[in-house]
Amino acid sequence: MKFGTVLYEAADRVATITLNRPERFNAINETMPDDLAAAMGHAEREDHVHVIVLTGAGRGFCGGYDLKAFAETAGTNPGIQEMPWDPMIDYAFMSHCTKQFMSIWRCHKPVIGRIQGDAVAGGSDIALCCDIILMSESARIGYPPARVWGCPTTAMWVYRIGAEKAKRMLFTGDLISGTEAEHMGLVHKAVPVTELDTEVKKLTDRIQGVPKNQLMMMKLMVNQAYENMGLYSTQQIATLFDGITRHSPEGVWFKQRAEKVGFKEAVAERDSGDPIPGSKR
Repeated sequence: MKFGTVLYEAADRVATITLNRPERFNAINETMPDDLAAAMGHAEREDHVHVIVLTGAGRGFCGGYDLKAFAETAGTNPGIQEMPWDPMIDYAFMSHCTKQFMSIWRCHKPVIGRIQGDAVAGGSDIALCCDIILMSESARIGYPPARVWGCPTTAMWVYRIGAEKAKRMLFTGDLISGTEAEHMGLVHKAVPVTELDTEVKKLTDRIQGVPKNQLMMMKLMVNQAYENMGLYSTQQIATLFDGITRHSPEGVWFKQRAEKVGFKEAVAERDSGDPIPGSKR
């Protein structure tokens, strides 16, 4: 079964949802958030499904928002407006994307993240919404747009690893390996990629025998603790900040640079460690 940019299959009480734009590293386009939420909703409604696996097609999990469309292509798009810009137009688009990513969190069934390749930027937003993450040792995860042109709208970094480690990741925008992510406590376990499917199956086999009502109660109870800590209000300010980052002087420089030299070169310049040329500070 296909939900636009997302594939869906289910067998033996386990549903597998696959981000399916491998030619673009499963990058997020305008429809993927809705497609992902639709697939999650379908899995939740399928009575025989007890546990869900979320993964990506091809060599990567998700490379974040499609910068070829959102940054490199000239002109405006849902994430970029001409100046002066209306923050509420931006917020309406990005908060909708965040809401759809959070369908993973809200789903009443456990969601296991199978991260076989890099989960970068918005791809890490998606991955960190999963309940448990199993990751290839060599895969990388991180949020490079924290340097310029982004703020993690799901805000899951702080909830998964605490304030200091979240700041270490977001002050640098560094990518870390699955091995380091496990050591940091960001993911449950990192294994060689050749062993990843075995580890995922071991975990889903253990979970799928539990009654759905028990799984639902356990997930709701744990999630409620985070909701009580202000998860929604944190995401609200993070999503507003995300829009600001794309319309700040540095954000405007990044968009103009991506249009001129391509998004890959603009990203390389942004992440080099040198001062941002467009910075006013």
